[in-house]
Amino acid sequence: MTAFAVTRASLTRVLRDRTALFFMVLLPVAIIVVIGVTVSGFDRFRVGLVPGARTGPVAQELASELRAAPGLRTTTFTTAEDAHTALRRAELDAVVVLPSGLDADLRAGRPVTVRVLVEPSGSAGHGAVSSVSAVVAEHAARVQAAGFAGAQVGGDFDDNLALARGAERTASPIAVRTETVNGQSDFLPLGYSYSTPTMLVLFVFINALAGGAAIVETRRTGVYARALAAPVAARTLVVGEAVAHLLLALAQSLLIVGIGALAFDVAWGDPTAAAVLVGVWALVGTGAGILAGAVFRTPEQVHAVGPAVGIGLGMLGGCMWPLALVPDWLRSAGHAVPHAWAVDAWTTLLSREGDLTAIVPELGILAGFAAVLLAGASLALRHRLTTHPGA
Repeated sequence: MTAFAVTRASLTRVLRDRTALFFMVLLPVAIIVVIGVTVSGFDRFRVGLVPGARTGPVAQELASELRAAPGLRTTTFTTAEDAHTALRRAELDAVVVLPSGLDADLRAGRPVTVRVLVEPSGSAGHGAVSSVSAVVAEHAARVQAAGFAGAQVGGDFDDNLALARGAERTASPIAVRTETVNGQSDFLPLGYSYSTPTMLVLFVFINALAGGAAIVETRRTGVYARALAAPVAARTLVVGEAVAHLLLALAQSLLIVGIGALAFDVAWGDPTAAAVLVGVWALVGTGAGILAGAVFRTPEQVHAVGPAVGIGLGMLGGCMWPLALVPDWLRSAGHAVPHAWAVDAWTTLLSREGDLTAIVPELGILAGFAAVLLAGASLALRHRLTTHPGA
């Protein structure tokens, strides 16, 4: 029996296990979707829009621009009372109330005030006011241009407003571009781009630990003992199991990466760097899974302890929340586990547009974790197979 035969047998066993497939395929995807939906939209202000009575085309145009503004997530309310209630319940950051008769006042040359309501204790409301003010100011400049044209050359207000729109489209205004020199973000992007990389780190490790139960079961059923009596070297069995676990970890990683990129438009950064990072992390998970299969005595122990250990290390390593938000001592403690270094590497790739050279330090530390885990797991499993193959 060769190591390839051991690998094939192990993969066949896992693919026939529906429970294992659920945890490897369905559960990570479901959690990524839930978390992504939960954290998405944090970069936009929630604004309620109350159109005024007797709305005309100018008011409708302003309402459309507020709905289309990239920094706003606008919800239209029929009455001001409903919008006020939503604001008090913290369902909105601000409420924009368009005045009644806005079109008539503008045509008559009377000043118009657009009210923006916020809660006094809501910090997001003041940011929403700035975003709304920018949209209203842009719309007001167009209306003022139409009024100026009417005062100078006469003509219908609607015709002058159409001319102002046309001039605005053909003009080349001065663009302002903000750039932070040497700016670096300690946070992954929001939405799916936050949940997907961290869930990749978390679930690949947890499922690798859970995969150790298959090794324990194979030991208990005497499969290894019969294989050694063939005779097959213990080293061959260890290599075959390691390759099988590595292929499973890579397959799950590719599944998460593919679903994130195709279904949720997650950008994984530099392709070469991302591929190397995925491969090194798969080696870390493989070492942990083989070690679990060598150390635990029953599959029930693996299933009971493995997920708890995996989740605990994931929390400590920043898979649940950014380590930049925790105290310094906890951040240092988090970097005692490999998860923190993997999340740091993904942050460099996704938030700082890093390449392979930028994550070499993190890759080196992760490779060290993988080497220690694989070496320890290989020695422990070989010892178990050669001394107590059926235990």
